[in-house]
Order: sequence, then C-alpha cells, then structure tokens
Amino acid sequence: MNEGRLETITFQKGLSMEELSPRSARPFEVPGRHPGTRQKFGGFLGGNRTKYPDLKKGCFQVTLDENSRGGAGQVPENRLAFLLTWPFAAIGRGFIGWINHMGAATIFLLLACLKVFRPKQLPKIIQQIYYIGASSTLIIMLVSLFTGMVLGLQSYHALVKFGAQGSLGTLVALSLVRELGPVLTAIMITARAGSAITAQVGIERISEQIDALETMRIDSLGYLISPRIVASIVSFPILTAVFDLIGIFGGYVSGVLLLGANAGAYFYRVQESLELKDVTDGFIKAVVFAVIVALVCCYQGYFAHMREDSRGAKAVGLATTSAVVLSCVLILVADYIVTSLLM
Repeated sequence: MNEGRLETITFQKGLSMEELSPRSARPFEVPGRHPGTRQKFGGFLGGNRTKYPDLKKGCFQVTLDENSRGGAGQVPENRLAFLLTWPFAAIGRGFIGWINHMGAATIFLLLACLKVFRPKQLPKIIQQIYYIGASSTLIIMLVSLFTGMVLGLQSYHALVKFGAQGSLGTLVALSLVRELGPVLTAIMITARAGSAITAQVGIERISEQIDALETMRIDSLGYLISPRIVASIVSFPILTAVFDLIGIFGGYVSGVLLLGANAGAYFYRVQESLELKDVTDGFIKAVVFAVIVALVCCYQGYFAHMREDSRGAKAVGLATTSAVVLSCVLILVADYIVTSLLM
C-alpha cells in the first residue's frame, strides 16, 4: 500500500460484514464518532480490515488510505465539516429544546389555571394549603429567627465602626422585607414542599395512576395541578410575612439583648424605615416565586415518564432533583428581574 493519509474508523457491533466488504459497491452509512451522528460513504471501500484486542468485543477498526478505490477521500472533509459545525448545532439543539419546554410549560400553566374554577376544587385547595403552607411554618420560623440573628450580629459590628449602631433596625428590616424574606421563604418551601410535590406527582405518573384518572374521565390537571398552584399563591405571601416578623425579632435578640443596642431606637428605626411599598413589593415577589415553584415542580413530576435520561423510579428521582435546582435558580433570576421592574 502506498504511503498516504490514513483514516481510522471504529464500527460498533451490529454492522454486517457485507457492509465492510471491499467488494461492496453500494452506498452505506456507518455510525459517526459522536452519539447521534452518522457518516455516509459511497462506492468501493478499500483498505485493510483488522480486529484489535484493545477494542470492545464486536468492534472493528478499518484503516483507509488515500489511494483506496472509491470515495475514501471524503472522510477527512466530512470530519472537518462536522468539527466546524457541531458547536453551533449543539447550541441550536439546546436552544430549540429550551424553547419547546418553555412553550409546553406555559400551556401547562394556562390549562391548570383555567381549571381552577371548576366545581369541588375548594376542599383540595384547602388540603394543599395545609400541606404547602401550614406544614412549612415551623421550618420557616426557625430559619427566619437565625437569619435575623445573624443579620443583626453582622450589621451591628459593621455599624459600630461608623458610630451608626442606631440604624440597626433600618438595616435589618429593609434587608428582610425587601430581599431575604421572599427569597429564603421560597427556597425553603421549594426544599420542603416542592420536592415532595414533584416526587408525588412523578410516582403517580409512572405508576399509571394519572392514566387511570384519564380513563375515568377525571381531568388530571384540574385534580392534581390546579389546587397546588392556587395553594402556593396563597401560602407564599403568608409565610413571607411570618419570615419577616420572626426575622426582625431575631435581629432584636442579637442586636439589643445580646450586644446591648438601644431597644427603643431599634423599633423606632424599623417603624420609620419601612413603607407600604416595601411590604407590597415583597408580597409581589412572593407571588411570582409561588408561580415559579409550583409550575416547575408540577411540570417536572407530571412529565417524569418522558425523560430521556432514565425511566421508572430513577426518573422520579432525577425529576425531583431537577425541580429543586431549577426552581432555586429561577427564584434568583426572577428576584433580580422583579426588583429591577419595581424600582
């Protein structure tokens, strides 16, 4: 064989020997070097075929040279074109997939909201309010207490350097009501109730309970999804208010009782610095976060059976993980967007 540029291709098990035969003159396709890609060759396939011990069982390695008959010289050109285009193709596929999911989630949310006003929804909504809201009160109070204490501790030592420890109440109250209250409340509810919602709906999906509802002509969206969305919209602002109040008390404990700041100055600053707009903006953020968390968690659980990376119980676990992570990320993104719009 004359010296020339060599090209090595690995064929996975399942490719027939006739397709690898040098006497085969018909065009054929072989698996590409990357998942989901294929390379097409035509004419005679020349070169030598050998089996190497370092390859997996059933894999063949074909070495082609430029002087082989037929279209063997197409290999480097095809590979170069693929290497130049695959980053853009990957970005395009990811963007199209993201757009598809956004559209599906929007339709999912609209259909669920339209079915809120059907009869006999109130008992299910109350049940979900208890599960999402009332059952999360204890953890919200605990987190808010220590958040306020840490915030009061750090703020006091920072303000003492400037002789402005009298402004401790202003800093604690505004930080909690405007930002920390809605954000941390949403994240804690996502960790406690959102993950459970995804797991519950996902198990109902893979165990075919949702299919059974459809068989009995019971609308699964109105029965499972709509009450959870309404309950989240009701629960999030209430728990945010609880977080703000307990957090301000935590700042009082650390700043006044433990560090010796003036109690009258603390509560006076809290009263004077807070305005109705601050409280309203915090509740608006809470409602936005409620829609995001309920939508993401219900959507991930409802379509857990359509995941491409797994099936069955593993799909439910991955859907739960994706729901919690995606909800937390979207909460922070939405916090910035809503804050920018409300300023």
